[in-house]
Amino acid sequence: MAGQETGAAGQTQGGRNDRMRLRAAWMYFVEQMTQNDIADVLGVGRVTVVRMLAEARSRNEVKIAIEGELSEAVRIERQLEVMFGIEEAIVAPISDPAADPIPSISAATGAFLSEAMKPGMTIGVGWGRTLFASLATINSRSLTDFKVISLLGGVSRVRRFNPAEFAWRFAQTFQGEGYLIPAPAVVDSAATRDALITRCGIQEIFEMADTLDAVVVSVGGIDSATTFYRGGFLSEEQRQELADRGAVGDLLFHFYDRNGELIEHSINDRVMSVDVDRIRRAPLRIMASGGVDKAEAMLGAMRLVRPTVLITDEESARTLLKNGASQSASE
Repeated sequence: MAGQETGAAGQTQGGRNDRMRLRAAWMYFVEQMTQNDIADVLGVGRVTVVRMLAEARSRNEVKIAIEGELSEAVRIERQLEVMFGIEEAIVAPISDPAADPIPSISAATGAFLSEAMKPGMTIGVGWGRTLFASLATINSRSLTDFKVISLLGGVSRVRRFNPAEFAWRFAQTFQGEGYLIPAPAVVDSAATRDALITRCGIQEIFEMADTLDAVVVSVGGIDSATTFYRGGFLSEEQRQELADRGAVGDLLFHFYDRNGELIEHSINDRVMSVDVDRIRRAPLRIMASGGVDKAEAMLGAMRLVRPTVLITDEESARTLLKNGASQSASE
């Protein structure tokens, strides 16, 4: 089975509709799922599934096999959805396995967010290269009663990627309101953190995170190239301590191991970041990340935050499937 689509997956409204139609065809003809089950997976009505299958036939996309450049991506997406129990996986193509995947992931993220954001939503956002670059590909429009909350504090020195700037610019893209945590991402002690939360109005921001409609996050690795380390928030000694305790990455400066369990370390008491439990309560959890240096970090993050939507590149997706299968076999 396959589609004749020639554009990049998820880049336009038409491209997204084509990709959903191919996913429906794949599930029906290859996985032999019922139309009702397909409707549940895609979040549409059964009538819509029937229409998409009929359109796939009329376009001659349903043959002995699904042909076209999207067929491999659809196969990988379905494998990710089944293995990790996520609602939707979006796999962005890259020109070469050794190429930087960030531009492709960012473009796919921008296309998804352009459609997923709706009036009346309250969105919690993280930061990083991938999310920052997605701003250029989001279709700006005005959404009423739209709120954006930065899920962690800012930085004390001007740097290339500032969480406060990303949250503000994301809110501006949809002409919404932005809410920032007016404190550094990391403070000097647990006492300072507690005082800022209870006495400086930050508690109100944290409480707003209890009713988020969606979160948009990325993950960082534990090696010396991580943003957390490069930004001066983490000493080499602390980084090594975390690695020795099994840390493979961080999500909003929360460090975790390969199994998605948080690492016990004093840095946790000094981070001005919304806790993971609040993030997991959001009904729509979008994780956009990729890269060979984040293979272990992505696997742990899948278990830590349990995203409903994963956006990554094809090479990272293959590695994630391989690592996930290896871990399941060893358990």
